[in-house]
Amino acid sequence: MEFRYLGNSGFKISEITFGNWLTHGSQVENDVATQCVRAALDAGISTFDTADVYANTAAETVLGKALADERRESLEIFTKVFGPTGPKGHNDLGLSRKHIMEAINGSLTRLQTDYVDLYQAHRYDYETPLEETMQAFADIVRQGKALYIGVSEWTAAQIRDGHALAKELGFQLISNQPQYSMLWRVIEAEVVPTSEELGLSQIVWSPIAQGVLSGKYHPGKPAPEGSRATDAKGGSKMIERWMSDEVLTGVQRLKPIADEAGLTMAQLSIAWVLQNPNVASAIMGASRPEQIEKNVAAAGVKLDAGIMAKIDDVIGPLAERDPARTKSPASREA
Repeated sequence: MEFRYLGNSGFKISEITFGNWLTHGSQVENDVATQCVRAALDAGISTFDTADVYANTAAETVLGKALADERRESLEIFTKVFGPTGPKGHNDLGLSRKHIMEAINGSLTRLQTDYVDLYQAHRYDYETPLEETMQAFADIVRQGKALYIGVSEWTAAQIRDGHALAKELGFQLISNQPQYSMLWRVIEAEVVPTSEELGLSQIVWSPIAQGVLSGKYHPGKPAPEGSRATDAKGGSKMIERWMSDEVLTGVQRLKPIADEAGLTMAQLSIAWVLQNPNVASAIMGASRPEQIEKNVAAAGVKLDAGIMAKIDDVIGPLAERDPARTKSPASREA
């Protein structure tokens, strides 16, 4: 495993982050979730990402239990605040001071830790003054409940405004967590240049496009049983934009490129996002331990210019690049 600095800070995280958005507390049993965490640790992953909204707080609880016996200083634990939790009352969501202050305490209890390494604004809150949100984050940092602050799925303009306020309040934003893959490149036009200018890194989610870039879906054929495309609980909705024959045909053309690079298609997809110098880490989920063992091999891989060009020839014309498209069906909660 290799490690990268997160933003303009001295904080290092593993190139692969283990995330439990769609699995822990909802789609897999807790003992399997714990096995996945153990496999991640065995593979050299030290960075773990979750959110209070995942499985309505259950994902944090599962992760906290799985990491309880580990040396805390050897881990980087991330969580997020914004989405509705608990009984989902009128103050149980958003980035108000009330919700942030109550949410961080709940997250720390569930994660069984005194602090999180990175606390992230899960979305931008259009209904709360940004000054109120950033002041709450500043106070949480000063209280020692979070060491660093980041955001998730913020636009370039929102990142710029948040960065300026954070600087005034004596702390810095060091990261953004957007969706990014060969098929979803909307951050490249504005978010990445702004982040590079201001000293933020990207921690990207869905680098395999919800499994589509693994090559397991074939044009004109039914989706494999048990795959996300057959998940009536929401998985199928999240990847439907990429299930067209045109996209799936293009994805299958990645197979010989992956073979040339000595990688699986999933490994190639993860390695591709890590070639972007503004990406500090790629988030990888898993419902089985063996998935981690296979995909973590993408860490440290350097794809040469020829491979990158071939990927762009095959997938580039199919990719979404419009910065106005800040959300896909897969981004409802991540």
